[in-house]
Amino acid sequence: MNQHQQEQLEQLHTSDAIAARIVASQSHTFIGDFILGAVDGAITTFAIVAGVAGANYSITIAIVLGVANLLADGFSMAVSNYLKARSDQQVVQKFRRMEEMHIDLIPEGEREEIRQIYSAKGFEGELLDQVVDTICNDKQRWVDTMLTEEWGLQLDIPSPWKSGLVTFVGFVVAGSVPLVPLLLTYFGMSDAVIFVSSALLTALAFVMIGIFRARALHTSISVSVIETLGTGGLAAGIAYFTSQPDSVYLR
Repeated sequence: MNQHQQEQLEQLHTSDAIAARIVASQSHTFIGDFILGAVDGAITTFAIVAGVAGANYSITIAIVLGVANLLADGFSMAVSNYLKARSDQQVVQKFRRMEEMHIDLIPEGEREEIRQIYSAKGFEGELLDQVVDTICNDKQRWVDTMLTEEWGLQLDIPSPWKSGLVTFVGFVVAGSVPLVPLLLTYFGMSDAVIFVSSALLTALAFVMIGIFRARALHTSISVSVIETLGTGGLAAGIAYFTSQPDSVYLR
């Protein structure tokens, strides 16, 4: 590690920087929701273009099918993500009510659970007593600790509405990309040109998703792009072969 990197590392570990990082880590990021919708949107609409190109549908039918699937599938995925986040919320609420009841009815038993949890982490003696007292003197902290340490639950559950909306936006934005070449039909372009154009734009969409993912998560851009393009391309290839009119699955 050179001097510049050492200085950057030290700046990241000042008191203010650490406090800001801890606060930021406690807020949910919707990056995963957007990427989930974007990748699925690009794959879904690419399959539509592949099927349309193989079946020689008219441009009007092709666009109607593409837009209909874009909106319907996007909404379906958004609803699914909404219900997942909502279910996660309800699980936390269920266990929170249970732990609150246990603390009210058998506080000493719940206190012993805290003691054993932190004893297993290496705390002992007077320090262990202080940790147990500190946690059990605040009921919300006590319950939160039981939820995370005993049940392994995540307390920072995202807003179901925001999760669904971000997923839908990601689906529509990326899913629109493979449909753009359908407009080339108005300029007399062949089905082969339309399909190749759609495949290239879909690949470009995967690359852009990979770059966005890398920048948002501060990871290697090249690794993220290769991973997203590789997995997305594999899924798009499967979608292509199963959407062809002469596919063995459609016979």
